[in-house]
Amino acid sequence: MYPIPALARALAKAGIASICFDFDAHGKSEGKFIDMTISSEIADAKAVMAYARKLPFVSDIALLGHSQGGVIAGMLAGEMEDLPQRPKCLVLLAPAAVLKDDAIAGRCMHARYDASNPPAYVNVLFHKLGRRFILEAQQLPVYETSSRYSGKVCIIQGKKDKIVPVSYAERYHESYKDSELYILENEGHFLKGNKAGLINSVVTFLKDNLK
Repeated sequence: MYPIPALARALAKAGIASICFDFDAHGKSEGKFIDMTISSEIADAKAVMAYARKLPFVSDIALLGHSQGGVIAGMLAGEMEDLPQRPKCLVLLAPAAVLKDDAIAGRCMHARYDASNPPAYVNVLFHKLGRRFILEAQQLPVYETSSRYSGKVCIIQGKKDKIVPVSYAERYHESYKDSELYILENEGHFLKGNKAGLINSVVTFLKDNLK
């Protein structure tokens, strides 16, 4: 089972509230997948963070994201570096910065396309990945924006990840001023082999850094 719901329950037991949400065009959220871009998802995350700030029991906020969600969390934190409401700390699980190189190379999962002239959409699993996403991803300043964040960062990456090579997590680690990198030997992209260990690591990091 994907670890995020179990992680949310563990955080609640540790006294840390969390909000899990579907990005635009994902799950039960409105919108069309073909219209989704990284910038639209950053806007989604920013809106959720603004909502959380207004809750009366909220003090500090951390961002956590897996895969493309990790790219979103990292870039949003970087964009907010100079703002008083920036996140207190950051957790990136298998952050998929590879999406930029994939877009430049004309590939996504098993789909292939002409990167110099992408089609209106590419069929990816059960979704249509739009041309706007591809063109934006090709120019995306993933590390340049993310590295502006100076807070504490925890990066967790599976060594057997076949979607996001370990080198991308290592580059995140090198780009941050204050980060921890954990490479899990027997884990794939979805980090569900030792779910209890993963959850314990994340909960410990957030308890230590949301004081």
